[in-house]
Amino acid sequence: MKKVTLLATALAMVTGSALAADLPVKALKAPPPPAFEPWDVAFGGGIMSDYIFRGITQSNHNPSVTAYFEPRYNVTKDLQLYVGVSGESISFPNRAAAEIDVYGGIRPTFGAFAFDIGVWGYLYPGGSCFFGAPGIDFAGNFQGAECASQALINGNVIKKDLSFFEVYGKMTYTVNDNWAFGVTEYYTPSYLNSGAWGNYTSITGKYIAPSTIFGSSGVGMYVSGEFGRQWLGTSDSFYGTAAFPNGIKYADYNTWNIGIGFTYKVFTLDLRYSDTDLSKGNCNAFTSDFSSRGNIAANVGTDVTPINPSGVGSNWCGAAGIAKLSVDLTAMTNLK
Repeated sequence: MKKVTLLATALAMVTGSALAADLPVKALKAPPPPAFEPWDVAFGGGIMSDYIFRGITQSNHNPSVTAYFEPRYNVTKDLQLYVGVSGESISFPNRAAAEIDVYGGIRPTFGAFAFDIGVWGYLYPGGSCFFGAPGIDFAGNFQGAECASQALINGNVIKKDLSFFEVYGKMTYTVNDNWAFGVTEYYTPSYLNSGAWGNYTSITGKYIAPSTIFGSSGVGMYVSGEFGRQWLGTSDSFYGTAAFPNGIKYADYNTWNIGIGFTYKVFTLDLRYSDTDLSKGNCNAFTSDFSSRGNIAANVGTDVTPINPSGVGSNWCGAAGIAKLSVDLTAMTNLK
């Protein structure tokens, strides 16, 4: 009897286990995906030893500070709309001391290709006109009382308002985690309000070093460079000369830069070399550099060109080294 009881117990245990194995198992719920956040804000600032824009100093080779604020709206994870405002300290011949940029556009992404299309406005408040008595240009146009009453010591002339806008398009192709290449295109109907159209095209490249290069320190490194060409049209009569009273054809030029950068959390230190192929004479005609030099008394100089008859030369377009320390944050990433 005892053996029968043990056998029945064993059969019950085996049968119960088999039935339990056949019962459906309730699956655990997967965690919900993170909520899609359409809004974000990028902002930051920096200090640089020289503010170089397309190979030409905007700060008379002196240090400059910069800051920006950029709200963004992500329509989808691959489509972003944005507007922004930024500012830089400058040193212009018309005595404008700040550049205020207002911009906006759209950034669509298609796989490894990222695009950026928009409009950029450059504003230079606080400027004054410098032309000199009697304030009449070579085409016979009177430039106004303020222009007539003020002159730069080296004979250059500059408008009060240099504000202008550009439309632009950029494309970046990300090869992998280390390599990325891009092209840029900017166009304006009146560069620096000179009356001369401008077209800037460049190619860019960037190499990001593996994250393990500095061990677990969190420091990153990259090398990047750009080669660009600036095409320019003919100015209005304000910048005309005796040979070209209705305006001068600015010289087209090439510009390039290469540098190395180090990143740590939200900080970036960028060390860069920049240069152009503009001569000192053509640079002077283009920039109206207030610091350019020549033998004004004798009206001769070593940098005479067809559009720069005074012969004074500018070093604003030459070789320059730039060190920039910046901080860049986004609200959704850095302020959570």
